Amino acid sequence: MTGVPVVTAGCVACDLASGALPLPGGRIAEAPGWVVEHCIGPLGVGTLVVKPVRHVVHLADLDAAESAVLGPLLARTASAVTEAVRPDQVYACLWSHSGGEPVHIHFVVQPVTKADMERTGTYGPDLQMTMFRDGTPPDPSAVEAVCDRVRAVMARTS
Repeated sequence: MTGVPVVTAGCVACDLASGALPLPGGRIAEAPGWVVEHCIGPLGVGTLVVKPVRHVVHLADLDAAESAVLGPLLARTASAVTEAVRPDQVYACLWSHSGGEPVHIHFVVQPVTKADMERTGTYGPDLQMTMFRDGTPPDPSAVEAVCDRVRAVMARTS
């Protein structure tokens, strides 16, 4: 989209992608117009973010090339999470708000285990909201380890 900046100052997603903020686990994978990183929020070890490199705040603003890459990249990311983490299910959803305002879109690819559901007493969107309310970030060393495993799987399947 013409006039849309590649990186927007003060955008957490842009700052993580550009290296302005520390990124636990580092960049896991890239595809044309997209990056895969570990989530910095409290959604658990192995929860990844698939986001456009370009600062995009609305799904409808993806260009044709970005759109063509998205589906296969989400499937490949979910497959890598499945192999590396062995969850009972992998959730994928779009997040794009902060403080009630649209921000850089990002797809959350989250491994969910029976232990997660038992610990929180819930599943689905309620599981994610419970994890956000709890606010406990994953252990950095566990994030590094899972990122190494997922990175190896994605490198093999690229």
